[in-house]
Amino acid sequence: MTGWRSSDTPSRCLTEALPRRARWPPSSRPAWTPLNNSFLPSISQRGRGSPLRRRSQRFSSRRPEKPEVSSSLVLIGAGRMGGAMARGWAAQPSGPASGGVSIVEPAPSDGLIEMVRLARFQLNPKPQPSAFVVLAVKPQGFSAACADIAGWVGPDSVVISIMAGVPMERIATAFGVSRVARAMPNTPGAIGKGVTGYCRSEAVSSENQASIEGLLSPLGEVVGPLDEALIDVVTAISGSGPAYVFLLAEALAAAGVRNGLDADTARILARATVAGAGALLERGDDPAALRRAVTSPGGTTAAALSVLMGSEGLDPLLDKAVSAAIVRSRELAAS
Repeated sequence: MTGWRSSDTPSRCLTEALPRRARWPPSSRPAWTPLNNSFLPSISQRGRGSPLRRRSQRFSSRRPEKPEVSSSLVLIGAGRMGGAMARGWAAQPSGPASGGVSIVEPAPSDGLIEMVRLARFQLNPKPQPSAFVVLAVKPQGFSAACADIAGWVGPDSVVISIMAGVPMERIATAFGVSRVARAMPNTPGAIGKGVTGYCRSEAVSSENQASIEGLLSPLGEVVGPLDEALIDVVTAISGSGPAYVFLLAEALAAAGVRNGLDADTARILARATVAGAGALLERGDDPAALRRAVTSPGGTTAAALSVLMGSEGLDPLLDKAVSAAIVRSRELAAS
């Protein structure tokens, strides 16, 4: 494979490095289903027991009814988001990784190589059509990578894209498939605290949909399926949203410094305040109810909110910001 990176601009060729694989007895290996039981052996099993059968025999026995699909899952690109998904698949006690995972990454980190070894994933093996293909490459490198990715895609493959601004129709046309899903995660997904909105083509079955949601779940909450036209809105709200919150923390700290706090103290106060408020929101409470609970009539919070909730306050500013992000997302999709 040539001409792309998952985490940067397109660059060097892929290597075909296959890590040493852990072993366990054939009798303990689970049967393949999209969301079946644990694929990882226990520590006591790992490295013990009789050898596994040859790799070609294992793959052919997993989906005998569809010989054109010889592995269950391939991840194309293991940068921040792709890597987070792979770590989640490896850690899940049950899930789609139980069918075997191939990871295609031209510049694997030491951490990725070690995770692949422990999880019995494959790193940069020879391409072969897979049941599920997850595209986690940079969108600007997609066109250059299509020819190389095509070796992993069969006519019955489900292609799941987490590339921003690349419509499902373009993906379907590029690979000649009908089962396509498009997802928009956000950066907290790298620690399993994100949210991902997704859409899917009409050809995606309910069983496929359950598997798609299982594959996305390591990144955090999953919302969908949505109409594809709304993915641009999802991008503006949750995809770009963490940057808005980070800016709020910056602005709070800067205001503290302007009013006499030293920079370190201001950063600690702002960061802990934003993180703590987020933890309260995570419990599922209504944001307006939380705001009212901390706002005493005639108090300091009420004085500040009278500015933030004014005619030129936070609401109209965020509305303009979200609209600008939606416009840009649509421009990227059209380019």
